[in-house]
Amino acid sequence: MLSESSRPIIESTLQTIAERINDITVIFYRKMFEYHPELMDGMFSRADQAEGIQPRALAGSVPVFASYILANPDSYPDEMLARIAHKHASLGVTADQYEIVYKYLFAAIAENLGDACTPEIAEAWTEVYWLMADVLVKIEKGLYDGQKNDVIHSNFKLVSRKEAGTSVLDMIFEPADSTVMSDAVAGQYVTVIVKTEDGLRQPRQYTLLPSAQNQRRIAVKQNEDGEVSPMLHKLEVGDIIEISNPYGDVVLGGYSDQDSQPLYLFSAGIGIVPMVAFLAELKKNHSKRSVVAVHADSSSEAWPLREEYLKLVAELDDAKAISFLKDGEGDFQGEVRVESLDMPRLASVYMCGPLSYMQSVRSALVQQGIPGRNIQYEIFGPDQWILRATRRSMRGNRV
Repeated sequence: MLSESSRPIIESTLQTIAERINDITVIFYRKMFEYHPELMDGMFSRADQAEGIQPRALAGSVPVFASYILANPDSYPDEMLARIAHKHASLGVTADQYEIVYKYLFAAIAENLGDACTPEIAEAWTEVYWLMADVLVKIEKGLYDGQKNDVIHSNFKLVSRKEAGTSVLDMIFEPADSTVMSDAVAGQYVTVIVKTEDGLRQPRQYTLLPSAQNQRRIAVKQNEDGEVSPMLHKLEVGDIIEISNPYGDVVLGGYSDQDSQPLYLFSAGIGIVPMVAFLAELKKNHSKRSVVAVHADSSSEAWPLREEYLKLVAELDDAKAISFLKDGEGDFQGEVRVESLDMPRLASVYMCGPLSYMQSVRSALVQQGIPGRNIQYEIFGPDQWILRATRRSMRGNRV
């Protein structure tokens, strides 16, 4: 809980900090990587840094957290914090690294604000930072303690690779050492680390596909302009890379077959991966739940994991697949039209795909009367969307 002495200071400076956070972020990362270049090795994405996505997501979470606790003095933004903590755990973030972030973030704030950064302002924002950091450290400790091993990233050997759609590889890895594998829940992801041509270890997250015991299976779509996916596509059977324990909070937990809410799975392109995992989990549990799997793609040839996806749908008791393909060969042509699906208002929805796709689908779902709380999503890379969603959830609730 924010102290009464800090509350008025945060209220009066929140807008300024929020407006300046992008400029503050530039200073923050420049200073931090200058003195701690080791953080770029295996933890921070060089590509996301160049695009500015990861910096805005990390530093931007602090004013969002501040805004939330001003509006909700007795609670924290649990969804946002859980999303951050799972990503941190997959990268191996440690408690002492919050001290490093604090040092350089607050040096950047002081530099940006200049004389306006009084000791009282610095102290109030320090309180906000450590309220957030302490919660994250506790969540991350719980995530680490819940694993079957204490290894952040262990070695895995590629044992199978095959094409699974246009520029998509279906890849299976098995342990290359004696590290005990932790259990994964459908919808979770792992951080994969490869060594780039200049020797820097770079991380990326990939959702896990259904696999045999003692295996990790992922689908990698090659981004020709990317840094990691082309390296993964060059791997041959027998090559070894580093893979984390499974993490991620976008899972099917919380619903049961007794729940009358039908389940809708919306995916586009490689966003089909978590949906395949969900469908396999439903099949494994002999689910009787009503499921509608909606996929959008350019063509049936480009559609990743198409045969496996459709087979899983067909094997469920009450499920159907609906496709929106731009080439006209699907059930519908063009972009997804939610209004054509006649969805019940109490449907539970999961989404995965490009951000623009999910934004469009979510807007249409809300317009059709689906409550926002019933819509969950997985996003590739740093999640700035949840920061905006957290802000939206607070509108009309300010004190």
